[in-house]
Formats: sequence, C-alpha cells, structure tokens
Amino acid sequence: MIPKKIISTFLIFSLSVNAFSQTDKNWQNKIDSIIQIKEPVNFNGVVLINKNGKTVYSKAFGFSDIENKTPLKINDHFEIMSNTKQITSVLVLKEVEKGKIDLQTPIKKYLPELKQTWADSVTVHQLLNHTHGITDLEKPLAFKPGTDFKYGNLSNILLGKIIEKTSKKTYRQLATELFKQLKMNDTFCYSKNDRKDLVWGYINKENKFSKVENSMINEENLPADGVITTAKDLIIWNGQLHKGKILSSKSYRLMTSGSARSQHDVFGKEKMGYGYNIRIVEANGIQYLGHTGLGDGFSSLNIYVPKADLHIIVLENQMNENSDLFYHTEKLIKDIVFESELVKTSR
Repeated sequence: MIPKKIISTFLIFSLSVNAFSQTDKNWQNKIDSIIQIKEPVNFNGVVLINKNGKTVYSKAFGFSDIENKTPLKINDHFEIMSNTKQITSVLVLKEVEKGKIDLQTPIKKYLPELKQTWADSVTVHQLLNHTHGITDLEKPLAFKPGTDFKYGNLSNILLGKIIEKTSKKTYRQLATELFKQLKMNDTFCYSKNDRKDLVWGYINKENKFSKVENSMINEENLPADGVITTAKDLIIWNGQLHKGKILSSKSYRLMTSGSARSQHDVFGKEKMGYGYNIRIVEANGIQYLGHTGLGDGFSSLNIYVPKADLHIIVLENQMNENSDLFYHTEKLIKDIVFESELVKTSR
C-alpha cells in the first residue's frame, strides 16, 4: 500500500505540472491566434522562441513569394535591417580589444579624409550609441556630441569605414569571418548579384502586398542594414554574445550599458537605456535586451531575457506602409510572452 504522504506529494506535483502545461499551452495558443488574425495586419513571417537552449515555439506563417504562394519555412533567410548594427558594434569592440581603436578618440584619427570640423569632436563611442549629432556629412551637427540622442544609419556607415581602415579588411570580410567563427552558417551580407535563399520583401498597404524589387542595401550601408540571416542563427548570435563567447566581459559591459536614453514604441512609452546599438529595457520587473529592424519590406525583432535565458525572434518579409502599424504583431507577441511563465522561471 502506497503511503498517503507519497500519494499527496504525487498529486501536488501532477497538478503543478498540469497547471504549467496549461499555462504553456495558453500562451502558445494566443500567439497562434495572433499570427492568424487578418486585421489590421496580415502577419507574414516566422516566430521562434527558445528557452534554456530548447525551442518552445517555432512557426512559419505566410509566404516567401506571395505571388507564387510559396510557403515560408522556419529556416528561410530574411533581411534583418537595423539588427545588423549590433553585429557592427561587436566588430568595432573586437578592434578595441586588439588596441586598434580607442572609443573616446575623435573619429578624425581613423577617417582623416573627413574635412568637417565636427570630426575633431565626435568620438567612436558617440557613433556607437547615436549621441554624435551627425545628420548629414555636409551639414552642421544637430546638437553638441554627447548631449542628445538621434538614431540613424550614418553613424554605422562611418563605423564600418573605421574598422575597414583599422583591420585592412572589408566589412563583408570581417562579418563573414565572424559568422564562420560562430558557426552561423546561414548568415551572410547582402549581395545584389547573389540573393542566395533570401525571401522577397513586401510593402503592405491595407493588406495588399507589393514586392520590393530593388533593395536599399549597397556596399556602403552594409554595416547599418546589410546582414541576412535566419531565426535560428539569431538564437546562436544571442547565445554567443550574451554568454561571453564573443567579447571580453569589459567590452560586453560597455556594449550593454545604458550610456544614452531613447524611446521606442515596441519597448514602451518611456525612454530607456541605449547601449551600443542595443536597447536595455526593464518593464514590469523584467530586464531584457533587444532591438528592431525595418526596411526593404522586412521587419525584425530580436529580444533576449538574460535571467530566463529566453530568446524571442520575430522576422517578417513585410513592412506596413502605415507607420502606426510598424511592428504591430511583434509587439503583441512580445506582450504575450512577457505575461507567460516563460519569463518568470529561470534556469
């Protein structure tokens, strides 16, 4: 005869497992429902959620080629646009670790061809956290360097030129070497002449899709927008970056310290910490890191929650013409996950 205490313990355990499973199922069902809703936005992309090294949600919904109704696959390649900038930050910091770049040195040292007077005052650090004030190479600064925040692509274009000078390699070469080192075998820099397995991007106007035939990406802006990857490779990237496999602890702290303040609707209505092309956010007691990317008919969201070892990746090959609907589904998915047990349980 089994003792009552053992039976009682077993029942409590069973109820706890069932309760967690029910919660688990609930958030998955909610995401399933969200990505199938047609209004106001027709989701077209992939969602991959990974916790403690295990995939807990993986779904591709929609088409890689809408005209030919080719179904999307979870391993399809997407442009991640501004999520590229995080990779550029790492390449810069690797040059810092080699002693080839000083973060507090004015960029004139590395780009002597810049004749603008501000090149003697804007530092590499300020390019990395968008506090430089540069809006156009031919115009005066919008503000004194270090006193405000203005996000844009130009700073990362300049950072790309700096690391090309210090490393004597092209940005494409540096990025390719890094992806190979990290075994990100499905990640590469965009090439107009070799799209590989890149899906088509679309502009969504009231749920009518127009294919983007001509990419905005060129050799110059690769460091700002030019990386192509998969959801699975972004999990690899997060794991390597946030667990100390790419940068020294000092460099990582610099990258993920809120040296500036910035607001973004995906992450909340208040200003939050901004590091080197990465947002440092705290909401409802949850601390996490993340960034977005938008352009060329693509949208991307990459979030990592350190204490829960949780990755949330959403990649779409559509972007809405209505700016009020940018990242519409991504925000809903983030909120569902943040209300689930996934962020409340640690390793």
